[in-house]
Amino acid sequence: MENNGILLESGTNELEIVEFGIGSNKFGINVMKVKEILNAEAVVKIPHAHRFVEGIIQLRGEVLPVIDVSEALGFQPSGQADLDKFIVAEFNQQKAVFHVHNVSQIHRISWSQIEKPSEMYQGADSQVIGVIKLNGDMVLLLDFEKIFVEINPESGINVNEIKKLGRRERSSKKILAAEDSPLLRKLLHGTLSEAGYDNIEFFENGKEALDYLEKLAEDGADVTADVQLVITDIEMPQMDGHHLARRIKENPAFSKLPVIIFSSLITNDLRHRGNMVGADGQVSKPEIAELVLKIDELIL
Repeated sequence: MENNGILLESGTNELEIVEFGIGSNKFGINVMKVKEILNAEAVVKIPHAHRFVEGIIQLRGEVLPVIDVSEALGFQPSGQADLDKFIVAEFNQQKAVFHVHNVSQIHRISWSQIEKPSEMYQGADSQVIGVIKLNGDMVLLLDFEKIFVEINPESGINVNEIKKLGRRERSSKKILAAEDSPLLRKLLHGTLSEAGYDNIEFFENGKEALDYLEKLAEDGADVTADVQLVITDIEMPQMDGHHLARRIKENPAFSKLPVIIFSSLITNDLRHRGNMVGADGQVSKPEIAELVLKIDELIL
């Protein structure tokens, strides 16, 4: 599994997902997060653990938490635990095992095929970040980062890290931020404002951010005078952050615009992807203080 995500050229707006099942429902996880898939095995229970945490296992010398995805989603156990699967994943600088009922196949798709969930059925506490229609079925893309934060709130963005840097006046610097998670948009706004960056325009995906920049250029504006920097997540419906960075760097009207990729997928194994599309900086979530320092470096 470690090499599967590397098969895709960076910046093509494509991804591979591992399809897995919980009950009769189909879900997906980005291959870039997946290290390997194992048959389920016995776990060591941990007293007073979070209800999503089934226990721990030892894998090649590492002790890893096992997260029960059916419990996290409010579903029933499979009833056939001996046939269940473990998905070993790494993101947000953490590694964990996700206990699912079955793993079926890998799909190669475009981010443009992923629809944002409607607010009519999503709800504020939903862990679904995208809906994919495949061969007459619907595969739901899960927000595994949100599951992590529910288990351990300290693993999320922490505004106290910014307070240590001290308040600076940066409101004259305009930043565009592409981030599909409403929660993270709110947290980013609060923490960057705390750091003095008050002039931030948010977009729900890379396509909206690119459309904004292209419209400025079409209207004859000096884009790099109006906008000083772009922050982008990687995993977003319609257009991912790698493709956004590539499109920015290929456009002469704003190719000099600094781009920072701020994502849970910034790992040693995957950092080369951001380099290939010309990103000026790559910071792993939730290292918000490191993000602010990188912004300071690139636009001041």
